[in-house]
Amino acid sequence: MGITNWLKIKLQNLKLFFKEVYTEGKKVDWPSREETIRYTLIVIVISVTVAAFLGGLDFVFMSILQKFVF
Repeated sequence: MGITNWLKIKLQNLKLFFKEVYTEGKKVDWPSREETIRYTLIVIVISVTVAAFLGGLDFVFMSILQKFVF
């Protein structure tokens, strides 16, 4: 098998792959714009809340540690 035949087969496989990706992408039930915005805001709020909680714990533990170590 020559390099040209190998290259043709690889190109055909690549074209078939992207054709199948496109076909499967059309089957996906995409969320609406409002759902996407709502879920994004939920993730941001939860992330900020967890970060604030962990930052608060860090501050408390560092304060306690400084009293005993330094």
